[in-house]
Amino acid sequence: MWSVVAAPEFSVHPKQWCYPIVGCASYRGYFNKAEATAYANQLRDEGLDATIVDVPAYSTLGWFDDPLPSTVIHWPETSLAQLIFHELAHQQLYLQGDSAFNEAFATAVAQLGVDQWLRTKQKTTSVWQQQQFRHQEFTALLLQTRNALETLYGMEMTESEMRNRKAGLFTQLRRDYQQLKQRWNGLGRYDRWFDKPINNASLAQIATYYRLVPGFLDLFEQQNRDWNAFYDACATLSRLPETERLARLTDKP
Repeated sequence: MWSVVAAPEFSVHPKQWCYPIVGCASYRGYFNKAEATAYANQLRDEGLDATIVDVPAYSTLGWFDDPLPSTVIHWPETSLAQLIFHELAHQQLYLQGDSAFNEAFATAVAQLGVDQWLRTKQKTTSVWQQQQFRHQEFTALLLQTRNALETLYGMEMTESEMRNRKAGLFTQLRRDYQQLKQRWNGLGRYDRWFDKPINNASLAQIATYYRLVPGFLDLFEQQNRDWNAFYDACATLSRLPETERLARLTDKP
């Protein structure tokens, strides 16, 4: 499965698609890659930045049994558990029209769930924790570039100058990733992400899943790591106006 994500040339905020029942979302899903590619090319022809993202699984929000595609069966056990926890989290709480809230909530639940699952089963957590640390460094690097672009797009300058500075930030991102790899002793875990063209859409997709995760992790700690209290707190958060939700999760006034 594949998702198409798009954003304007000078914006890091993703295009929205609206659907029955689930409301609007920051991506459009396909079961056929050729159709996804054709639509992404159409969006590029319209002047948008677009990217195609591999989708290992999806949630039906409890309406039907969630599918587990055969392509993930041979994943490492922790990765498979993380995927299942993420998709099941969408059945626990789903807010129409706010993909960033939904995906960050599910990502946080999956991260916390795998950590607790490993400890409950008395499995070693060192490899998992190292993977999580590297993934946090990777996403922090991308979000840093995303924030720099958001600042750039708010400035007054010609489109040509803005386009050049945008390209410069992407070039710097690639350099920064190479430095990150050196700290990882050359581990190229995320080379595949950088093999594709980098644009506003690819960074918007990362932000949808990870920008608000620290806020949810902090909320879990504030509830003394009590799952029921955490879910209640998240449900309460989901009923707030969007600007207030965002402020609570990013700790910004």
